[in-house]
Amino acid sequence: MIGRGMARSAGTVVNAIATGKGAAFGIDLRTEAEVELNDTGKIDVLIEGAEGESTRLVELCVLSVLERYGEQDRGARVVTRSQIPISKGLKSSSAAANAVIKATLRALDEDLQLLEAIEIGCHCAIQAGVSVTGAFDDACASMMGGLVITDNTNFELVDRERMDPSLVALIHTPHYQIRKGTLPMDRIRNISDLVEIAYILVQKGEYATAMKLNGLAYASVLGVDPSVMHEALARGAVAAGISGTGPATVILVEKDRAEALRSEMSVAKDILVANVYNCD
Repeated sequence: MIGRGMARSAGTVVNAIATGKGAAFGIDLRTEAEVELNDTGKIDVLIEGAEGESTRLVELCVLSVLERYGEQDRGARVVTRSQIPISKGLKSSSAAANAVIKATLRALDEDLQLLEAIEIGCHCAIQAGVSVTGAFDDACASMMGGLVITDNTNFELVDRERMDPSLVALIHTPHYQIRKGTLPMDRIRNISDLVEIAYILVQKGEYATAMKLNGLAYASVLGVDPSVMHEALARGAVAAGISGTGPATVILVEKDRAEALRSEMSVAKDILVANVYNCD
């Protein structure tokens, strides 16, 4: 009884922490999971390439699915591997939860509607302490692709559309992490009015302006350097902003300009190029 699942990264348009409402888009960096069920009653997890990371989220996702189908006495061996940098704002937790939940469902030969599966992972993310709101926006973008607009408080998918397929993402990942347990929540709440404006903008289709406003607002309270965002926009990027709670910056650019823009950036060696992931 072995199941396999895969989910993708995502980039932030509007971070939902301040208001409970957010928007994100899929990026084709992948997390894969394999779940092999057994009768040990224990859940053993290996995160390949990041063996020191907490396995709590993965354990909770497997257990939540098993409990849903009355199989909570089962055990499992879980292996995950990922292209997504951890704790950089690129939705590594959402992708891991989605991939593990899909793999566990397949190991049980069960199926769920996508939004139900996504919501399980969001509740597990809150319980594991890797998300403040459950990151429903990030999880939807990771699982479904395209641009999603959500009300995280009510686990509601407000809107979903395809991203411009002529764009690719340039991703700058500094050499440090930002953990959710260290966030200055009082300062984040103080920018809720600015984040609400960004949310209104994305609903009107102005996602580039929304990304910039959201990125500037969160950078100011998180102590993240927005200079990469400014440089990318000055060099002709379509959009750019701090992703999640940082420190990564995600830049959107036309495919035929991507390599040239990357090479022009002062931080070129720390930038990777990835396709935007669109829904079918």
